[in-house]
Parts: sequence; C-alpha cells; structure tokens
Amino acid sequence: METFFRYVAAETAFNLLRYFVIAGIMFYLFYKVFAGRFTKNKIQPKRFADKKDFLREIVHSSMSSVILALVAIFAFTPWIKPHTFIYMDLNDYPIWWIPLSVGLALVVHDTYFYWMHRTLHHPKLFNITHLLHHKSTNPSPWTAYSFHVLEAFAEGGVVLVLVFIMPMHPLSLALFTIVALMINVYGHLGYEIMPKGFRKSFLFEILNSSTYHNLHHAKFKGNYSLYFRVWDRVMGTEHPDYVKHYDIIQERRFGKE
Repeated sequence: METFFRYVAAETAFNLLRYFVIAGIMFYLFYKVFAGRFTKNKIQPKRFADKKDFLREIVHSSMSSVILALVAIFAFTPWIKPHTFIYMDLNDYPIWWIPLSVGLALVVHDTYFYWMHRTLHHPKLFNITHLLHHKSTNPSPWTAYSFHVLEAFAEGGVVLVLVFIMPMHPLSLALFTIVALMINVYGHLGYEIMPKGFRKSFLFEILNSSTYHNLHHAKFKGNYSLYFRVWDRVMGTEHPDYVKHYDIIQERRFGKE
C-alpha cells in the first residue's frame, strides 16, 4: 500500500508539473511578455478573460490533474495491468514503436474525445458536467484541464482504452500525455499562431487549429474533435463559419493576398 501511494504521489506531481510548466509558459509568453506583439493574433480581440477566470481554471485544472493521475495509476494496479498490453522492458518491442505508439494513441484519443465530448454536450449531461469547462467562453492556456470531476474521470479514461488495445510502455504514455497537453494548450491558447502557409496546405483540411476549438468555446456547438477535423466533417458537426472565421484572422495577421 505504501508503494501504491508513492506511485500516486509521483504521478500526481508529474501531472501538476506538466500542466503548470506547459500552460504557464504559454500564458506567460502570450498574455504577459508578448501580449502587445500578438494583438493581431487574438482570436476574440473584444473579449478578455480576467484574473477570476484564470484562478477558477487553475483550481479545477489542478483537481483534474490529480484525477488523471489516479486513472493512470489504476491501469498499473495488479488487478488491471496483467490484462493490458502494458510492457515495462523497452526491449520487448522495437524502439521505433515508441514514437509510433504515441502517434497512434493520438488518433485513438481523437476518436475517443470526439464521442465523449458530444456525449457531454447532451442536454441531460451538459449542465452537470461540461458546463464548468464552458465557463471559459474566451479560453486561455489555463483552461486546458479545467473540468468537472466527472468529466476529468471521463477524460482520463482514454488511458484505459489505450492500454487495452495496443502495447504501451510507460515512456509512450508519458510522451503521449505531454504531446496531448501541448496540443490542448494550443487549442485553448486564445491566439492563432499557425504560419501563413498552413491555410493553403493540405494540413488545413486535416488538423484543428486554435481558432477551431476557440469557436467551439464561443458558440458552444460544433467542432467537437480535439486534434483532427475528420470526425466533425464525417458527422457533419463542423461549425459552418469555421473557415470564414479563420480567414478573417488570417487576413488580420497577414493582410490581403
């Protein structure tokens, strides 16, 4: 039992450190150091979150970090781990499987998140779960983990899905959570930072942008996916104004072509 609590403490510390470092650096850069320089990049220039919003987001994100740690540790318990594809020896699989498994985990997570997210938007669930996250109508980096307790458990559930469907080393899981949080923070950044050429590339048709998820927070509907536009386009839930909205910000940043 003592060992279990050490694992919980270590995982919780890792989650909190990951959140405060990644979200904190982006907040410091875009909301403090370079706020004036990135004025044209602000997705909602006429609306600003305040200190009360930031404090609420930090408190709930910290609670979510603890819950995410508990879910992750649960996957490694003696009752669960023997039935999963978790492996501890790096030599059990080729080293190239580590980055590949992280990439595949992001694809699985996007599917998991899309359907979980749409479920939480059901009228019978929204007010008791997801509404807390949507209090951030103009999100910031601190919004990334600002979840209701029930939603935090649902968010963490993707780890259990992953370890039951593919071989995952603890390193793969750690890298996955770091990459996922980095993309999550970008989605809630409040600023569009994609380069000019992104708009004309094939990646624009596949990948989400900060504008994509910001529109979801502003409108409360559509754009349910996390990393890719695929599920929203297949299911017809992409917000119809997304491309127009992105182009407005694109023109503001780079001028007319």
